Parts: sequence; C-alpha cells; structure tokens
Amino acid sequence: MLQMKRVYEADADSDGYRILVDRIWPRGISKERAEIETWAKEITPTTDLRKWFGHKPAKFPVFKEKYLAEIATNPDWPEFCHLVQHQLALGDVTLVYAAKDPQYNHVVILMALLKKTLDK
Repeated sequence: MLQMKRVYEADADSDGYRILVDRIWPRGISKERAEIETWAKEITPTTDLRKWFGHKPAKFPVFKEKYLAEIATNPDWPEFCHLVQHQLALGDVTLVYAAKDPQYNHVVILMALLKKTLDK
C-alpha cells in the first residue's frame, strides 16, 4: 500500500519503506527520529514554486498544474517511480512530509500521480 504521513507523527511498522519527499529537512526532527530510508528531495517542487505556493489553499489548483509540469520534465521522475514500484513489491511505502495541511500540499499530487503511473 502507498500512503502518506507527516514526519512529526510517530513511525510505525505499517509505514514500511519511508521516503521523505520534502526539499528541506523538517525542522526539529533528527535523522534518527525520522526513520527515513530515502530522501527524495529531487522530486519535490522547486524552491521558487514552493515559495510562491506558500501552502495557500486558493493557489492549490495552479500549484498543482505547475508542479505536474515540473515533474513531467524532471529527469529523476522515472528513477523515483522505479524505486516506489520496487519497494511496493516488497511491502508498504510511506511518503513522509512536513507540511501542516494534509490536503493542500505537494504530496497529495505526488500520490495521485504515482498511483496513476504505477497502475498502467
């Protein structure tokens, strides 16, 4: 199962393989406490796009379009998909993020795109 979880929530056995999908390391979290197997910062929104969005729900539809356009030209996307697919064959995968809002963040977009891509 592919799932998402805030890095500030306690890790659990059900998380399986944990991938941090934030460009910057989460504030106040040690690497040991995070229990991250992979840090995939190259697949996250660019710094300019992240700052423009500012986690404002009203900007989310445009943010989604722009982020999907970034992913479409991101040379790291195929390798990231392969990693997720490989790890899903072994067990659960959790995309870990720091954003406060679980609905209006890039991981929601990333999850939907991964599910669509991996279901082909």
